[in-house]
Amino acid sequence: MARTTGSHSEITGPRIREAALRLFARHGYAAVSMRQIATEVGVQAGALYNYTADKQSLLFSLMRGHMDELLAAHAALGQDGSPTARLERFTRFHISFHADRPQAVFISYMELRSLEPNNFQIIEALRRDYEDALESILRDGMAGGDFTIADPKIATLAVIAMLTGVNTWYRSAGRLSLEEVEQVYWDMVHRSVTE
Repeated sequence: MARTTGSHSEITGPRIREAALRLFARHGYAAVSMRQIATEVGVQAGALYNYTADKQSLLFSLMRGHMDELLAAHAALGQDGSPTARLERFTRFHISFHADRPQAVFISYMELRSLEPNNFQIIEALRRDYEDALESILRDGMAGGDFTIADPKIATLAVIAMLTGVNTWYRSAGRLSLEEVEQVYWDMVHRSVTE
């Protein structure tokens, strides 16, 4: 199929992804059609298939891209320092990384149910890799006597849920800066694993 006049793959592909991200976050995956995405981008519906096999592939691509970016950015932080220093770094990283990506975060949590089984398994494995990084910090802190935790797996999930919650209410024009929010959350996370 010929590309639409004026269409450029290096421009249109990212625009399709951005439009799908916005529409999935606003209306939900099930309610969005490929035709709506095409209209948002300004191309014919058939042109979308030059960039993605189908809507499921597009959703998976968005979620996979988010997880790959998250894991790469976290790995770049390194794992040096005490468990307490690493936990503080994880806390601040999680908040700051996700603050710039509220739609991707929303889709990553709310649209898991929309993934086909094979795609779900891949995204779940990537999520476990991220959870395992935090759980490793908590276990190291327990082993060294820095942290008092009854169940490190539950603590891992609780901390991630708490940190991800910032995306639901934080606004840059609000009462606190993102750095102040990070400090408040770090204090809460630290107390939760030491008291």
